[in-house]
Amino acid sequence: MRTSYRTAKSTIRTAAAGALAALALAIAAESEAAGPATRDVDLVIALDVSGSMEGLLESAKQRLWDITNELGQARPTPALRVAILSYGNPSYGAAAGFVRVDLPFTADLDAVNETLFAFRTNGGDEYVARAIHTSLNSLQWSSERDALRMIFVAGNESAEQDPQLTLEQVTRAAVERDVVVSAIYCGSDGDKIARGWQRVALATNGTYASIDQNAAAVANVATPLDAELAALNERLNETYLPFGSDGARAQENQLAQDRNAAALSAPAAASRAVTKAGALYRAEWDLVDAAAGGQPLDEIAVNDLPGEMQPMSPAERAAYVREKAEARKGLQAQIGALAAERHDYIEAERRARGDDAGLDAAMRDGIRSAAEKKGFELGD
Repeated sequence: MRTSYRTAKSTIRTAAAGALAALALAIAAESEAAGPATRDVDLVIALDVSGSMEGLLESAKQRLWDITNELGQARPTPALRVAILSYGNPSYGAAAGFVRVDLPFTADLDAVNETLFAFRTNGGDEYVARAIHTSLNSLQWSSERDALRMIFVAGNESAEQDPQLTLEQVTRAAVERDVVVSAIYCGSDGDKIARGWQRVALATNGTYASIDQNAAAVANVATPLDAELAALNERLNETYLPFGSDGARAQENQLAQDRNAAALSAPAAASRAVTKAGALYRAEWDLVDAAAGGQPLDEIAVNDLPGEMQPMSPAERAAYVREKAEARKGLQAQIGALAAERHDYIEAERRARGDDAGLDAAMRDGIRSAAEKKGFELGD
């Protein structure tokens, strides 16, 4: 099946690649002239890190890029920020409700991945209400009226353990702040304690799901396109130009997160490549993205430029950045074409397997539900 699929698609893709790249360049130029339409999207991922949750953390690592790619389809384009909280670790202290903000809101998706890979499980009390309360009150949420604000809280114990806060208190506060809370219970839907998780979602207009926390860790679908996406990702990395005092470190972290994804699986690496080629991945440390955002090159100190650019004249520097930008757009178009084929292949495989019970499926449904209610349009 896979050999014939690959053969049948390769001729079509080869013929279309040049046209797709040209079309992407034209669309990008038109979009830049008109100004991109974006809308704030704040997403909190709150994960139970008690001793029994290794599968959930592994699923989060495996599926971060699939989840991001779901939002990448939205129109208007999300101005996405992600925050990470963990709860259920006794080292965080009873005064904090055993909850910790591991990463405040950031648009740096590499930092999000880095945070997930740093998690280690440890037994403790899991206060879901405190995790929601901390998310609401310890983070700087978007103040835009039409922003989409979401919390995904996932765990496998009762959601009603908090001795200080009730679910009613924290869900009422979420509604007042226009924050949707989706609840992901890692257990059987028939369990008695699942009802508390259902109440969280119902009270905030969120979604509820019961999942097998290990499903996403083992149910990756390898495709004939993964290796090609990995190769294109390496070429994409060559278009980044780190600048400033933090540029080199940030670029190394980008490469480190590539290695982390590749160490998990080829599908995880392929999904990350798709994210990096999409609208939601932006690098503040990169000259190409900075120039696209209006940063004048002549305002950057020479010593803060990449080494190869320092001896250049101002005109040569501008031409060099444009060259990298054009190369990136062409690679983004190629990755986008492969991503569409890969998506169709994976969906067909999952339908055949009946595989739709993992963390990514739960978060995908929650994102779609909340986004569509806020007026976003998402592809099929």
